[in-house]
Amino acid sequence: MRVKIGKYPNHYWYHNYLYDKFGYTPTQKIEVKIDEWDTWNMDETLAHIVAPMLKQLKRKKHSYPADLPSQEAWNEILDKIIFSFDSKLHDWEDQFHSGVQDVVWVNNNDGTSSMEKGPNDTYKIDVEGMSKYQSRIDEGFSLFGKYYEHLWD
Repeated sequence: MRVKIGKYPNHYWYHNYLYDKFGYTPTQKIEVKIDEWDTWNMDETLAHIVAPMLKQLKRKKHSYPADLPSQEAWNEILDKIIFSFDSKLHDWEDQFHSGVQDVVWVNNNDGTSSMEKGPNDTYKIDVEGMSKYQSRIDEGFSLFGKYYEHLWD
């Protein structure tokens, strides 16, 4: 993927004349090239772009959506959205796995083999913790959709 987005053009007094006379208006230069592999894990690819933009928006914002009671409420929503996108940038599931997974292959009487737990298997998954974490991620992405048109400064 290659993205080049130029600055917003300045508007000068003579642009009004050029627009009236020739229909010319300065536009922002945008060039986007998407490679085939960019859509393989598109959610992660976009997270690499969106997460830093959200963090910058949170630092530099000058307002908040009118349906919110305060700047603090907007900060909390942005934090939840940022949390969701940051979660896409690392294997968050790993923190809910513990122990050692010991697997042995067993030959069955019918000529097939199967995997079974070995004698040193201490592997555990905190399913409840994973579920709560996934709920936080889902909430952030839901808020991203809800407030998408408010992501401007």
